Amino acid sequence: MLKATLRSFLAHKGRLLLSALAIVLSVAFVAGSLIFSDTVTRTFDRLFASTAADVTVEPKNDLKSQLPTGATETVPASLADRLAKVDGVAATHVDASVENAPVVDSANKSVGPTTGAPTIVTNWQITERSPVKLTSGHEPHGSGEALLDADTADKRHLGIGDTLTVQAQPGSFKARIVGIATFTTTNPGAALIFLDTPTAQSKLLGRSDVATSISVDAAPGVDDAVLKRRVSAELGTGTGTGTYDVKTAEEQAKSAAAQLGGFLDVIKYVMLGFAGIAVLVGIFLIVNTFSMLIAQRTRELGLLRALGADRRQVRRSVLTEALLLGLVGSTLGLAAGIGLAVGLIKLMTAFGMNLKSTEMVIGWPTPVAAYVVGVGVTYVAAYLPARRAAGVSPMAALSDAEVAGVGRPLRVRAVVGGVVGAAGAAALAGCAASTKTSTAASLLGLGVVLTLIATVIAGPLLVRPVIRVLGGAFPALFGPVGRMSQRNALRNPRRTGATAAALMVGLALVGGMSVASASMSKSFDQQIEKTLGADFVLQNANFVPFSREVTDKVRATDGVGLVVRQRFTPVAVRLPDGKRVETTAAAYDPRLDDVAHITYARGDTAAALGDGRIAMDAKFAEDHDVRVGSTIPVEFPAGRRTELTVGALTDQAGSGGFGMQGGLFFGFGTIEKYVPGGQDSSLYVNAAPGTAPDRLRPRLEKTLDPYPQVQVRDQADYKKLVHDQIAVLLYLVYALLGLAIVIAVLGVVNTLALSVVERTREIGLLRAIGLGRRQLRRMIRLESVVIAVFGAVLGLALGIVWGVCVQQVLALQGMKALAIPWTTIVAVVVGSALVGIVAALLPALRASRMNVLAAIAHE
Repeated sequence: MLKATLRSFLAHKGRLLLSALAIVLSVAFVAGSLIFSDTVTRTFDRLFASTAADVTVEPKNDLKSQLPTGATETVPASLADRLAKVDGVAATHVDASVENAPVVDSANKSVGPTTGAPTIVTNWQITERSPVKLTSGHEPHGSGEALLDADTADKRHLGIGDTLTVQAQPGSFKARIVGIATFTTTNPGAALIFLDTPTAQSKLLGRSDVATSISVDAAPGVDDAVLKRRVSAELGTGTGTGTYDVKTAEEQAKSAAAQLGGFLDVIKYVMLGFAGIAVLVGIFLIVNTFSMLIAQRTRELGLLRALGADRRQVRRSVLTEALLLGLVGSTLGLAAGIGLAVGLIKLMTAFGMNLKSTEMVIGWPTPVAAYVVGVGVTYVAAYLPARRAAGVSPMAALSDAEVAGVGRPLRVRAVVGGVVGAAGAAALAGCAASTKTSTAASLLGLGVVLTLIATVIAGPLLVRPVIRVLGGAFPALFGPVGRMSQRNALRNPRRTGATAAALMVGLALVGGMSVASASMSKSFDQQIEKTLGADFVLQNANFVPFSREVTDKVRATDGVGLVVRQRFTPVAVRLPDGKRVETTAAAYDPRLDDVAHITYARGDTAAALGDGRIAMDAKFAEDHDVRVGSTIPVEFPAGRRTELTVGALTDQAGSGGFGMQGGLFFGFGTIEKYVPGGQDSSLYVNAAPGTAPDRLRPRLEKTLDPYPQVQVRDQADYKKLVHDQIAVLLYLVYALLGLAIVIAVLGVVNTLALSVVERTREIGLLRAIGLGRRQLRRMIRLESVVIAVFGAVLGLALGIVWGVCVQQVLALQGMKALAIPWTTIVAVVVGSALVGIVAALLPALRASRMNVLAAIAHE
C-alpha cells in the first residue's frame, strides 16, 4: 500500500501542483511574518539593551494617551548631583530630549522622516553606550551649534555649515550643523539632532534646571537591581508633582520594546491576515482537488479493495498522499517565507530602518508553525475525501462510472446548512437590534462566522437555481455550446459549490468592508457638514501638536477673525459606578460655538467650558450613572488630580468626534492649570468680517510656510483627509481580495483541468460529432465564467448583509448613515467574469489540443 501510495502521488503530481501552490502561499505568509518580527525584535532588543543606562530616573506617568499632548514632563536636574553620592554609583548624566520636535532646513523643508519614525532632538553626551559616534566636524558648543546624524544628512543632502531651525515648545531657534554623527548600531529610522546640554535644557525644556531623565551608571560589581533599590531609597516615594519612575537597563529596554511592539504587531497581524485568507481559501482548493482525484480513481480504488485492501488502508493511502503534499508545500512555503522576510527587511531599509538580512532570526517556532499550518491544513482538508475514498466498493472496479457521488442527495447539507444559517441569521438580527456596542460587536462576529459556514455548506443547494438564472442567456447567445457549458456547471453541484466558495470568501470580505467604509465616509461627511462651522482647520498629520508660536502667528495674520484652540491630554476619571476609565480628553477656547455646532442633551457650551467644569457624552454618562452636577475625580499626567463638575452632556452623534471615549472635554483654563506646557493640536479659524475665506487661505499658507508640518484645510479638505484614512483600511482589504483571487483562480484552473481529464472521452466524442476547437474552448470558458460569477454573487450578497450589520454597530457610535457602493459591487461582478475567462485559458487550450481518437479510447 505504501508503494502504491507513493506511485499514485508521483503519478498525480501535476494535478496536485496548484493545491501545493495554495499551501506555499499560506505557509509563506506565516513564516515570513514570524521571521520578520523576530528579526526586528532581536535587532531592537540589542539596541535598547546596549544603549540603556544601568538605572534611569524618569517622571512617573501612568496615563497613556491616544493622542500626544505636546507637554514634556521633567525632573529636577539637581537629581544628578544628588544621585552621584549614592553608594554604588559611578557616574550620572542629565538627559534633555524631546521627540517629534519639527526641524526644517534653510528652505523650510522638513528634515525628519516621513515614515512615522520620530525626530529626536537631544543633548550630546558620549558614553560607552552611545548609539552614535562623531565622524566629522566637532562637538556642539553654545546655542548656535548642532550635530546631525549621518543617515538624515545623506537623505536630506545636508552637511556641515548648513542651518537648521528647531521648532521646540518654548519657541523656534536656529542652529548651524558643526558635525556629523554616525550610528554604531541599528538606526531605527529616526532623525537625531544633538545640542550641548545647557542649550538642550533651555531651548527644548524652557528651563536650565530640569531634565527629561537622569541616567545612572553603576560602579563595577554593583548589580542593576541593587542600584535601583538604593536610588529608589534615596528618592523616597513622593515628589511635589508625583513620583519618579526608576528603571533598570532591562526594564528600560522592555519598555522601549513594548512601544515598538505596536508597530510590529500591525505588520505581523496584517501578514497573518493574508495567511489566514490563504489558508481558508486553500482548504476549498485542496478539498476539491482530492475529491475530484478520488472520483477519477474510482476504478483504481475499487481494484485495490478487490485485491484485499480494507477501508482503513485506502483511507490511510489518501491521507498519506495529503501528508506528502503538505510536507512538500510547507517546505517550499518556508523557503518562500524566508524570501518574503528578506524582502520586508530590504523594504524597511528603504524606509530608513537599517536592518540587516545577514542577522535574520529563524527561531524554532517558525518552522514548527510552518509545518503545522501546511501539513495540518492539508490533512484536515483531505480527511473528508479520504473517508469517501474508503467507501468505494470492490464492485466499482467493474463499473464504468467515472464520477462517484454526483447524484447523491443533498439533504444532509440542506439540514445542517439551514440550522447553521438560521443561527447565523439570528445572531446578525440580534446585532442589528442591540443597543450596546460590545454586545452588538460580539453578535456580529458570531453571525459572520456562522453565515459563512452555512453558505459554504449549503452552497451546492444554490448551484442549480442560481446558475440557471446566471447562465439563462447562454443558449440564446451561444447556442448548443452555451447550453452545454451551463449543464456542465450544473452537473456536479458539490464541485461547483466548492470551487465558487474559494472566490466567495474573498468577495464576501470585500463586500462587507466596502459597505462599512462607504457608510463610515458618508457618516463622517454628514458629521463634518453638521458640526464644523470654521472656515479652516489647521493641524498636523495624526494630531501631532505644534508650538505655541504657530498659534500666535496665525492670530497675527491679516484677515484672521477668530482662532479657537484644541488641545488633548490623557485623563483617568473615577465614575459614580466605581469604574476607573482611562481616555483622552480635549480642551477648547470659550468661543467654541462659533466654529462648531454641538448638540447638547443637557447644558450648553458655556456650562461645559466653565472653570472647574467638564462635559461628556450623554450615553457614556448614562452607562456610568453620571448626571449634570455630578462631581467627577479626574487624574491628569504626572499625578495631578482634581475634581470637576459635569456641566453639560452632549449627543455623541452630533459632537463630531470632539472627544475620544466618553467624549470628555473642558475649558482651556483647566488644561493649562493641570497640564502646563502642552501644545495645540488644532486651530479652528474664521475669517474676519469683510475678508473672504478664499482670500484668507493664501495668507494663512504664507504664514505657515516655515512650518511645513501644519496644513490648512477647509471642509472639503477635511472630508478628503477622513476618506484617505478610511481608504487605507480598504486598500488592505483589496490586497486580501487580490490574494484570495489568486488562490481562487488556482482553484478554478485546477477544477477545470481535472474536469477536462475526467471528461476526456466525452470531449473526444463531442469533437468526433463536429464540435470545433474554438467552440470547445468557448464552452469551457463559459463554464468557468458562470462558476466565477456564481461565487461573486454569493460572496457579495453575504458581504452586503455583513456590511449592513457592521453599519448598525457603527450607528451605536454615532455613524448612522448607510451607503452601499453599487459601482464597486458591479465592478467586482464584472471583474469576476474576467477572472473566470483568465482561469479557463489553459484548461480550454489543453482540451482543444486533444487527439480525438486517443480521447475516445481514454479509460
